[in-house]
Amino acid sequence: MSYENYGISREDALRLLQSRVKNTNMFKHCLASEAVLTAMAEKLGEDRDKWGLAGLLHDLDAETQPDLANHTREAAEILTEQGIDREIVEAIRLHNPEAHPGEQRTTTFHHSLAAGETITGLVIATALVNPAKKLSVVKPKSVRKRIKEKAFARGANRETIKECELAGIPLADFCALSLAAMQGIAEDLEL
Repeated sequence: MSYENYGISREDALRLLQSRVKNTNMFKHCLASEAVLTAMAEKLGEDRDKWGLAGLLHDLDAETQPDLANHTREAAEILTEQGIDREIVEAIRLHNPEAHPGEQRTTTFHHSLAAGETITGLVIATALVNPAKKLSVVKPKSVRKRIKEKAFARGANRETIKECELAGIPLADFCALSLAAMQGIAEDLEL
């Protein structure tokens, strides 16, 4: 992946992320989000680098701004100062609407980032409840089943995940696409 057209190289984006995100699981979440957003872009005929970069950097300030009333504000400032593409910064801002009252996600890109980054936690939780604790053994139908279980992975907002449909990807297809994308980087995710 080459992100230079959007203001930063992938290597520099990874360094920026590593300088701000110290929690290993949060870092892996960002890698998983990058993979899912890249796959969504490919499916929808969108720019895979633009979407992948948004997935990678979307939680840049999650540790310094854990309060959802502020999360993404600092990230937007940092990324704007870095010269990151305006549409990427906007999608990152709006993946957390609690920090931006009155603003709505309106584009396919906005809905995709919100859905794509949210489903990663559900996919990981699905893998971890399996005795093998490996993404390779998870089936798309298992992810779909877990979406219906409200008590499972409560932090994975089902309504946000379903925004995949506003982006033009049916939920069943989205589950399969997200799982496959994450299975493709299972070694990086240590799953």
